[in-house]
Amino acid sequence: MKIRLPSALAVGLVVFGGARVAGADPLDPALERLVSSETAGCRTSAGRYVPGTVSADGVAATCLPDNGAFARLVNQWGFALAPTAMHSARTTGYGGFDLSIEANYTTISGNKDYWKSGTQGEVDPNTGQPSTINKSPPSLLQNYSLKFRKGFGFGLELTGIVGFVPQSSIVSGGADVRMSLLEGFRTGVGGVLPDVAVGAGVRTITGTSEFQLTTMGLDGQISKPFPIAGQSVLTPWLGYQYLFIWGDSGLIDLTPATDAIQACNYSGSAVPGNADPSRTNSAGQSVYDGGPVCRGGQAHDFNNNSVFDPVRLRRHRLLAGVNYRYEMVMVGGQLIMDLVPPENAQYQQSAKEYLAGEEKQFSFVFELGAVF
Repeated sequence: MKIRLPSALAVGLVVFGGARVAGADPLDPALERLVSSETAGCRTSAGRYVPGTVSADGVAATCLPDNGAFARLVNQWGFALAPTAMHSARTTGYGGFDLSIEANYTTISGNKDYWKSGTQGEVDPNTGQPSTINKSPPSLLQNYSLKFRKGFGFGLELTGIVGFVPQSSIVSGGADVRMSLLEGFRTGVGGVLPDVAVGAGVRTITGTSEFQLTTMGLDGQISKPFPIAGQSVLTPWLGYQYLFIWGDSGLIDLTPATDAIQACNYSGSAVPGNADPSRTNSAGQSVYDGGPVCRGGQAHDFNNNSVFDPVRLRRHRLLAGVNYRYEMVMVGGQLIMDLVPPENAQYQQSAKEYLAGEEKQFSFVFELGAVF
């Protein structure tokens, strides 16, 4: 019988990886539950492998990942953790810097199956075991960050930022660069013109091995400061951002409740000195490919370790905000929204199909800080 076997690296990950432990945060990813509907019967709701009929070529029925659900999940995570470009078009100026905290609240489709299946949910208080589904994902995803902006003159400004997502182990971080093309004029013709700036920002995440997420935004803004009584300045701004979202999964065990090593009765890898008697080539010779050698068991569950298709998405976002500064203290607010439905912003046909019917998202961003 032919059996499709994973590489030695995959076997090692199964040996040292295993199922998620109890106590995971409710919004931590649970990609092992995102199984294609075509193979939904391959596992129980608790993640135990249900072997299917062996096909004509000798390959056991396996669990396949739901790439569409993964793309939709990455799409909404990406919008929520993307660069906010939370600033006016005017920089802090040469030698100036800004230290602030930022709170970002983003709408998500918490009622959709990909959020319920794709995040951990609450731990059972009686057994201490993770739930089999997240029964009540939130409608708003929170992200709190500490941000530092520094001006370098000639319209150049750099930003560093680090943040975290409550109810998850996810930590975000990144940097921005901005160039003000027109700023600081107070009199004459230039005094009636708005400040104009262009910039770029990158964000990435850590804290989970299940997927990697990186976002990059290219933005342009116009703003106009309005002095009030000599000590205060009110600055509204309007901008546009073209957002790139890149999401990649790790190696996911789609049947974490089944121990592939135990089911296989694993006795090591197929290397010289440890041949697998059930596998030979056309000449009747042993095959040494580093795959698992099963003594009396079956290796079908090794096939349930999978990687989701990479996700490459785009979004068009409108930025509208206002900032109020009194001497050194500064507060601000900003609305970020999709200009077009997510599916209309995609250039890949598969991405358009995955995001068909997905709702527009909104982010409400608030900032409190000091300008020096």
